[in-house]
Amino acid sequence: MGLSEEGSNGDERFEVEGADLAAAFLREHGVEEERIAVAWDAIALHTTEGIAPRKGTEVALAHLGIATDILGIQRESLPAGLADEVHALLPRQDLAHGFSDLIITQGVAKPQKASPTTFIGDLVRRHLPYGAYPTWYGLIDAAGWGDKPVGVTARRRAETPQQLGAMYMEYLEAGDVEGLVSLYEPNAHFVPTPGTHLVGTDAIRQAMQQMVDSGARLKLELREIRQVDDVALVSNTATLTGVGPEPVVSTTTEILRRQPGGGWVHVVDDPFFG
Repeated sequence: MGLSEEGSNGDERFEVEGADLAAAFLREHGVEEERIAVAWDAIALHTTEGIAPRKGTEVALAHLGIATDILGIQRESLPAGLADEVHALLPRQDLAHGFSDLIITQGVAKPQKASPTTFIGDLVRRHLPYGAYPTWYGLIDAAGWGDKPVGVTARRRAETPQQLGAMYMEYLEAGDVEGLVSLYEPNAHFVPTPGTHLVGTDAIRQAMQQMVDSGARLKLELREIRQVDDVALVSNTATLTGVGPEPVVSTTTEILRRQPGGGWVHVVDDPFFG
């Protein structure tokens, strides 16, 4: 009901619009307010994990049943053959995708119905130009309190893909192993030498420590960069010295990704790809 034409007229998210329409219908038919309140909660909270199951039997059952119908959650607990019988009588007609399309249509037309802190906002964000819809971290940055990431992520960030190479050279020259590690995602792939493929923070940290201990120095000269939204493909001419009698010159292939809290880091760093 909240995704119908009538439900689209209001400014509330579709669950609340549907609950309001249901309450008005029940009130017109003389249903007592106590029962109306249960119906309102069941509809308004049916997508709200962690709250609906604590609001009473009817509200919990509505939440759990709809979660099974749309997302298949706990479908294995249904009696054998029950879903097939239901779908034979009531064909799905691609229910979950059709339902999602209606949510997106509403949210694009009326952004106030698609708060970025809800799954509705997440759906709408995927169908708008990159950066047109705020993320959770974007909301934090816009709050005006000046809050910054804490812990390891509090290091200076590469605000653009182009800045990452300069920070890499800087950290290596300073012998800052943790700074170098901070330039990679936790499950990033790194190829320190031909044929050596490392995955993850611990392995990358060991490789960086070996580079620092050897007195290695790196010069990166940008060749090409292609950025699409929050992913960038970068190629540098890399000249590595201090690890052997002769400099090692290679053409890097690097995939960078903008992190949720801001800043660019490596997902793949392979100086010897191909």
